[in-house]
Amino acid sequence: MPEGRELIQIEANEDANSVRDRLAFHRGKRVLLVWPEEGTALTRKLDLVLIQREAMRRAIRLAIVTHDPQVIHHAKELNISTFETIGASERARWKRGRSKVFTSRFDRPGEEIDREALEGIASRTRSRRRMLPPFQVLLIRLGIIAIIALIIGAISYVLVPSATIRLTPARQIIEASVQITVNPDPAFTDIDVENAILPASRIRVEVEQTATIPTTGQQNLGSVQALGEVLFINQTGGTVEIPAGTTVSTSAGTPILFRTTVDATLPGGVGQEVEVPIEAMGASAGEVGNVEANMINTVIGPLEEQVDVININPTHNGESRTVQAVSTADHQVLELQMSQLLQERAYEALQNEIGANQYVILETLQIVEERPEWTIFSAQPGEIADTLTLTKRAIVEAVVVDTQLGQQIVFAQMANQIPRGRSFLPETITYQRGDVSFAGELILFTMSGRGEVIGQIRTEQIQSDIAGMSYDDAMSYLIERVDIAEDTTPEIIISPAWFKEWFNQMPILPNRIQIEEVP
Repeated sequence: MPEGRELIQIEANEDANSVRDRLAFHRGKRVLLVWPEEGTALTRKLDLVLIQREAMRRAIRLAIVTHDPQVIHHAKELNISTFETIGASERARWKRGRSKVFTSRFDRPGEEIDREALEGIASRTRSRRRMLPPFQVLLIRLGIIAIIALIIGAISYVLVPSATIRLTPARQIIEASVQITVNPDPAFTDIDVENAILPASRIRVEVEQTATIPTTGQQNLGSVQALGEVLFINQTGGTVEIPAGTTVSTSAGTPILFRTTVDATLPGGVGQEVEVPIEAMGASAGEVGNVEANMINTVIGPLEEQVDVININPTHNGESRTVQAVSTADHQVLELQMSQLLQERAYEALQNEIGANQYVILETLQIVEERPEWTIFSAQPGEIADTLTLTKRAIVEAVVVDTQLGQQIVFAQMANQIPRGRSFLPETITYQRGDVSFAGELILFTMSGRGEVIGQIRTEQIQSDIAGMSYDDAMSYLIERVDIAEDTTPEIIISPAWFKEWFNQMPILPNRIQIEEVP
């Protein structure tokens, strides 16, 4: 492209304001506006009028490369050269844009028209007597341009720059642990923060509870005899009479004795047999009488030389009968359990009676009144029962304190540790109660607190102090005079970037400085 010509590529759907801004860098030059190959832009006549005015204000001569007939039509009306290609624009002569053809209403001629009066304001006529030399016109124009540039520059220097400061406030954990004395004396009603003494109250509640446990005692109801049959075998040639009550037994280990329950006759002849029912005797009653087959093999008495005996099948039904019964230990165990259950029930009942900021000191729960008629067992020791139930009523007492009062004492200790210029983050404060001990009528317990404090960032003061400072001075101010976290460095972002490069200075106006706190 020939020297003195500049090319601006128009983007699809670009607006007039964007093009006007781009013309600002080409004062006094010839500028060729090239429309996009695909799509179009600036199709309104008003768009071209605004661009032409900006070009005339900056002494720029315009030409257009486009195939859009609508744009070509508007350009022709405004006396702007249009070309189909960039090469055509280099070969052809460019038109001068349309100049001002109207005069101000204040310069209208009077009723009697004077040719000489009209001559000075005619659109295409200039009085040679009033025309200034070209160099003076140039100087005047340059002076006006310089003044406008200074005004724009001054306004831009003040209004355009902005800055964003990102910094991390200092943080610190504050902890305190205090031993608090609780005085339940009704005459003591005020909190003593300095000496960590709290007032308290004793509250009583009547409760009733029922508990059941399985019994552990046993009651013996006697033993049941085992039953069975034995087979007698004749060892003689004659008939043998076997009377009821004939004793037979096992031979292994301790003998288990049985007796026949009916009279029986054993036919004559060796090897003859007869089956007779038996039952366990006295000491052999119960489960011990249940013996396996072939275990009964001995006859006791006068018939032992005449017959043999054997049980083909096991004996059965022998058992020792015992049942569950209440023991003295059951009463004692249930009494101990009931004391704990009554205190637990009382604690639940007290929770429903105290205020939202009060709490029951669990270690002070105690049964202060119980009566014999309030204690009812379902059975006495020795009575047969699978379970034992106790229903008991009692009056339970506990000491109640106000949690907020205790927290006030701990908070006062924590507040004494806060460095100047910092404050608590309320959502980080927590309290925890420790062990309880007793000193006579007084109750002692520890309460600890923990919270996080943060450095206070005084935004308005910082904005006012660093406005107009150099970048380095502003950074030093933030590091030395603002309570920021250790091992962190503030970040200063000045916009536009060229303002920092040219002036290396913070904005003049405090409200153009924004301060952001980052975690």
